Amino acid sequence: MGGAMDRTSYTHHLAIATSVVEPDIHLDDKHLVTSLRGFGIEATACVWNDPIVDWTKFDAVLIRSTWDYFKHYASFKQWLGQLPVPTINNKELLLWNSNKRYLIELERFGVQIIPTQIVPARQLQSILAAMPAREVVIKPTVSGTAWHTVRGVAGEAAFHEVVAQLPLEFEYLVQPYLPEVASDGEWSLLFFDGEYSHAVIKRPKAGDYRVQSDFGGVALAAEPGADLIASASRVLEATAAIGHADVAYARIDGVISQGRFLLMELEVIEPFLHLGNRADASERFAANLYMRLADSANDAVR
Repeated sequence: MGGAMDRTSYTHHLAIATSVVEPDIHLDDKHLVTSLRGFGIEATACVWNDPIVDWTKFDAVLIRSTWDYFKHYASFKQWLGQLPVPTINNKELLLWNSNKRYLIELERFGVQIIPTQIVPARQLQSILAAMPAREVVIKPTVSGTAWHTVRGVAGEAAFHEVVAQLPLEFEYLVQPYLPEVASDGEWSLLFFDGEYSHAVIKRPKAGDYRVQSDFGGVALAAEPGADLIASASRVLEATAAIGHADVAYARIDGVISQGRFLLMELEVIEPFLHLGNRADASERFAANLYMRLADSANDAVR
């Protein structure tokens, strides 16, 4: 879609926020960038915390592979607050989603989540002592790619030692380990502007529980049933009820346990969108982004 253009031919200029982890356009987003070009949108990869980037040159910033933001969380929040142009998704939504406390808020609005406790680091051992022999997963409320994430059985000495090594400055989610993640896989459903687009099932490698490709996990295209799509859609409805109705893109991760879809994470900051083999999805997303940029430009001249 679209051919070569010089810079003056573009009607919109979009920064694709990346990181030193993945500074260029990720392979999974290549067709998206091509599709954007077909709409007259120049997409430029910019490392989010590179001090030489002039963000004022762009109409908006699309957060894509800022896959180290949780390691520089204070700086990331400051960067968002000082950006002179809009972000897609909007800044308020990004900040809300950056701390996994949002899970508790979504639960209050009727979303079924994996049972979750939020615990300061210094209280982890006492919480685990109250749930002996239960297999649990512990991860920071601000994290990604299984960073500082541990799994083990409460009460076992080896797990006690692992937990004791976790950084003390964080709060943590304490959740039961669900064996369905390994046996059946974790669903990821992708939505653009609130509309279901496509889905994958992610599976960990044998003997592991982490579905990320960094740890040998794989993602396979899958077709969810209408009930599963409806369950994922309810996550976005609850998000809107909380006050975040405008969601340009979202990945909704969860597992089916005892016949129920349980939300694991709502990803609206920098989710891997599984676009590599879905040119149709890339083009839908590009069309949505074009409409957003065009509407924003029209608002600016009114």
